[in-house]
Parts: sequence; C-alpha cells; structure tokens
Amino acid sequence: MVFSHVFRRGIWSAVLLLFLAAPLSAQVEDHIAAYTGENATGYLNPLAGAIGATLNSGLYRSARIPGFGLTIALEFPVMGLYFGDDDRTFTATTEAGFTPEQTAEAPTVVGDTKVVIVDGDGGTQFAFPGGFDVGSFAITAPQLRVGSVFGTEAMIRFVAVKVGDNDLGDISLFGLGFRHSISQYMGPIPPVDLAASFFWQSFKMGENESGEDLSKTNTYSFGLQASKHIPPILTPYTGLYYNSYTMDVTYESEVTGEEDPIDLTFDDGYIQWTIGIELNLAILNAFVEYNVSSYNSLAFGLGLGF
Repeated sequence: MVFSHVFRRGIWSAVLLLFLAAPLSAQVEDHIAAYTGENATGYLNPLAGAIGATLNSGLYRSARIPGFGLTIALEFPVMGLYFGDDDRTFTATTEAGFTPEQTAEAPTVVGDTKVVIVDGDGGTQFAFPGGFDVGSFAITAPQLRVGSVFGTEAMIRFVAVKVGDNDLGDISLFGLGFRHSISQYMGPIPPVDLAASFFWQSFKMGENESGEDLSKTNTYSFGLQASKHIPPILTPYTGLYYNSYTMDVTYESEVTGEEDPIDLTFDDGYIQWTIGIELNLAILNAFVEYNVSSYNSLAFGLGLGF
C-alpha cells in the first residue's frame, strides 16, 4: 500500500510539471516567430541551458553496487534551477530590413514580459517580444534502477504526457544509462565506494505549426561517483561528470515570409561537480544534492528499493 501510494504521487508530480510546460511551449513559438537566426538563439538560450542542466542532475547517489544479486529501486527525483539576471536579457538586432538597423537589450524567454519597441525611419517601429518572467525551471520523472551483474546496474527514466491538443503536442522524456562498480576491484573492504556511469536522455516538448516537435533535446553524461556509508543511515556522496546536450528547435518565422521552417541548434559541453547526502531508512531513501556547473542546479527526491 505504501509503495503504491508513493508511486502514484511520484507519477502525478511528473505529469503535473511536464503538463505545465506544454502551454508555455505553444506560447514560445508565438514569440520566436518574430525572430530569425541569432536573435532566436539569444532569446531561447537560457531555456536550452536549463533543460540540459536539469536533465543531467539527480541521476546517481550511493556508488555502492553489489557484484551479483538483485537490487531494485524506484525513485522520484525533482531537478531544478534558478535563473540569474544575466539570463533575462540579450542583445537583439532589428530584422526584416528595418532601417536604421538597431540593437537593444531585449528580454529572453525567461525575461520580462514587456515588449521592447524601437523607432525607425518614416515612423516605423520594431517590436522585440517579451519573455515569460520565469524565475526558475524544474522537472521530475520517475526512474527505475536494477542490478546487479558483475557489479553493473541499469537505469531508465520515462514519462510521456499526451496533452490532447494538436497546438500543444505531446511531451516525453526517455533516458537509459548504466553504471559499473570500480571499488569491487579495490579489495574486500574498499575505503570508499566508487562507480563509473554513462547516461543518455531524450526530451521532446511542444508541437510547431507543421505538426513536428517544437524542441528536441538529447543529453549525455559520463561520470565518476564516490560515496561512503556512515551507519546507521547517512551516505554522503559526490561525483564529477562531463555532460553535454544538443537541443533542436523547429519553428515558422513571421519575418522571412517563407513557408520553410527555421531550424535552430543549441549545444554545449561542460563539467559538473555534484555533492549530496542520502538518508537510508529501511526501504525508503531520501536525498538532496547540489550540482555546480555553468547552470548550478538542485535536486532532491525519494526512492523505494532494496
């Protein structure tokens, strides 16, 4: 009964956060329709970085992996970050032959909702669209961890939400990874538990006017984790990772006057340092961690397993 209750609450939390992202994705396309090229990239860049950073957090905790035997855990991590002042504006340039060409500090997708207007020749005006005044970004998804064979375990993340509106489209997250124990080669009683990991995820959000995915993000994470269990319930842990993400955005612009969609690609690679602590309460575990990278993020959650 307890397992079922926690499972339902975890699924509902994941669905709720992803569902709230759906109408935002539809409105984002309306805003970036006024942009092409570098303007669109500058406008969306904070969102791309936030998705990449949050997806690559909350993955692993204790580095202890038995050599053989059944281990299974169902976990519900919540990953999020706060946007800084630098994320709220970018230097935008007027488009579509507007004269004279001008630049302005315009809102990004997470910036102020106020439209920035500049005056041009002959009484013309160019409007830089506002943002959505977003202070933070968070997402959650259930993940299942299963092991162990030769000190190796597998993990899967999966959420799919069908919004039921063709203008919004579906939202999905799928991830798959593996982790292998290094401390099993360090003698019968290693001073700390060590493990190496790889994890890949695919996140799709929204639907554009052509019926295709508005954005598709792939993330990769390669890392090393270390932990030390302190009886009876504490397990401090840390990890060092090389993470990367690629986000593709496809939309139709109102500026070009052409029917062909515009394709944008965001990609970045960065080092992430994780420090956290896990509480082991019989089959119920709780954790909190902080991730230091180009976008610092926080993750916490609950898990059931043995």
